[in-house]
Amino acid sequence: MTAGATMLLQINFKSGMPVYLQVVDQIKTAAASGAIQSGEAIPSIRPLAEELRVNRNTIAKAYTELESQGIIESIPGKGCFIKPNNSPLKKEVRRKLLTEEIDQVIVQAHHLQVPPSEFLNLVRERLAVMDERQRSNETPKSP
Repeated sequence: MTAGATMLLQINFKSGMPVYLQVVDQIKTAAASGAIQSGEAIPSIRPLAEELRVNRNTIAKAYTELESQGIIESIPGKGCFIKPNNSPLKKEVRRKLLTEEIDQVIVQAHHLQVPPSEFLNLVRERLAVMDERQRSNETPKSP
């Protein structure tokens, strides 16, 4: 399994949040939740930049920030890895973080006048798309 297969990053270019901070937040959350384990490699800068369709400097900036926060370590010639001793967040903390994000999306849906049933259908549809993307990333590609 490749390093990128276990990590699913999604960039929202319209969010107003800088792309490098989106990368930082998503990797921090994945590391804190245990979705990526300590000692596990994260994708190299170039392939991740290509996959996300962003400049390599953007990913390099995110990785520098993650390293300065003690989330990842860079090992010359080997790559970047999630630092050991990065203890997983407790379930209630993860739930609180997710609840805050969901609340923001619900408010936005309300402002866009999206009815609750349509909103829930859209959430289910997006979950299915993400699940499919993750599955396609995990299946080995034949040459």
